[in-house]
Amino acid sequence: MPHTDTPSQSPLYSIAEIRAIEAAAAQNLPEGALMQRAGQAAATAALKLLHGAQNDAAGHRRVLVLAGPGNNGGDAFEVAAHLAGSGIEVLVWTAPEAQATSPEREQALARARNSAARFISADTGMASVAVGAAPWNLVIDGLFGIGAFRPLNDACRDVAQLVNQLDCPILALDVPSGLHADTGAIDGVAIRASHTITFIGDKPGLHTADGTDYAGSVEIAALAIDPALLPPAKAQLSALHLFSKQLQPRRQNTHKGSFGSLAVIGGAPGMAGAPILAARTALHAGAGRVYVAFAGTPPAYDSGQPELMCRPAADLDFSGFHYTALVAGPGLGDSLDAVELLQRAIDSDSPLLLDADALNLMTAEPELQSALATRAGATILTPHPLEAARLLDMTVAQVQADRLAAARQLAAQLGVIVVLKGAGTVVASQDGKVVINTTGGPALATAGTGDVLSGLCGSLLAQGWPEWEAAIAAVWLHGAAADALVAAGSGPIGLTAGELIPAIRKLMNGLAA
Repeated sequence: MPHTDTPSQSPLYSIAEIRAIEAAAAQNLPEGALMQRAGQAAATAALKLLHGAQNDAAGHRRVLVLAGPGNNGGDAFEVAAHLAGSGIEVLVWTAPEAQATSPEREQALARARNSAARFISADTGMASVAVGAAPWNLVIDGLFGIGAFRPLNDACRDVAQLVNQLDCPILALDVPSGLHADTGAIDGVAIRASHTITFIGDKPGLHTADGTDYAGSVEIAALAIDPALLPPAKAQLSALHLFSKQLQPRRQNTHKGSFGSLAVIGGAPGMAGAPILAARTALHAGAGRVYVAFAGTPPAYDSGQPELMCRPAADLDFSGFHYTALVAGPGLGDSLDAVELLQRAIDSDSPLLLDADALNLMTAEPELQSALATRAGATILTPHPLEAARLLDMTVAQVQADRLAAARQLAAQLGVIVVLKGAGTVVASQDGKVVINTTGGPALATAGTGDVLSGLCGSLLAQGWPEWEAAIAAVWLHGAAADALVAAGSGPIGLTAGELIPAIRKLMNGLAA
């Protein structure tokens, strides 16, 4: 299941944007007010996690608070003071001090020291004193927030590694320490939180790349900041409301032509399964007619789905009005004939989705990229990180280090919508808008699921969906269908791509009812 509950409105803010909001809000507030609000919000979240926790032999609930050298440490001190005042046994581990500390942090530290909380420093020996002494009911991570990102080292790295071995909830303040709030990247070691309470606004790094494994369940504490201070978001989490207008009950007075015709172009010799998966998905997702245009010799028909029309791709005219949308790439291969077929698809005016081998051919044939950048029809690319890296002439590590930036760069470079697949799939438009998907998970890490996604998105395009909504919806529905199967016990281990197809159909009919 997705690792967070998605609200109806779900903006994501960069570190720079959060800093600007924070500075604007602080101008009209007493010194330290935002830190105190953050501490109170986090303490409330901590008490919820502690509710029902089993007491130790002495009848106490024990919380370990990790306090860093900056303002995130100040938030941790505020939490410690609140929890100690609620009768919780609190131990505060303090990281090596920063050379300069803020007045707000010093005030929070004084409140914590004046409470019943006990303190140990990094020099005391974390392993023997803090971890090995007794079980913890909760650990609160206040080492580092959204400030200057750097790898955890020395004492902070050691304590993170020890905490990650504990069998108790871990609540991160703002972001898990070691995780980049903008990108979801980790350099070395990070705290693996079960829960994150993030302040002022949500951050993209909590929902993509390593953030999907390290942030846990995400809660937003707005800190009572005036909504007028929040800028229009350039990124947001995916949610049903972003495309729900397109999911409407079908009128009675319709026919197969009312729901479009899709051609899936692929299926070189030995690779017929990929376009078949895409085409079957397209049919089950509502396209009126689906053709499979084979680069190799087509079968007489698809015995598992005889409604599909199997044709030699060389015999089909993709530029005509006969095809409402095209999907090119699944199993297309890398032959000269495949290059010619892809060029014909790009030259058409139909909405076009490019996946798999089509993306690899574009890397090998730069003139295809030039043609793509000037085509009139709507275009969606669905690369995985390696395919994106090839198109951007960079490494996979560089793509994964900042998935939002990579998707935006590729979208702007080619004038298309980009679906950068992976944990927290990123959908980016030519103008820099970004949506991060929250559905799906490891169940989708199996062969053929990308073909299912391309067929689903192509089907929506064929039915007349705008390309932005089609891309967002296809990714969301694809993941949500996998989530439903996992919830029913069919995954994540061993789920196959073909099982997604009827699950997608069931989900779409339920939403459109």
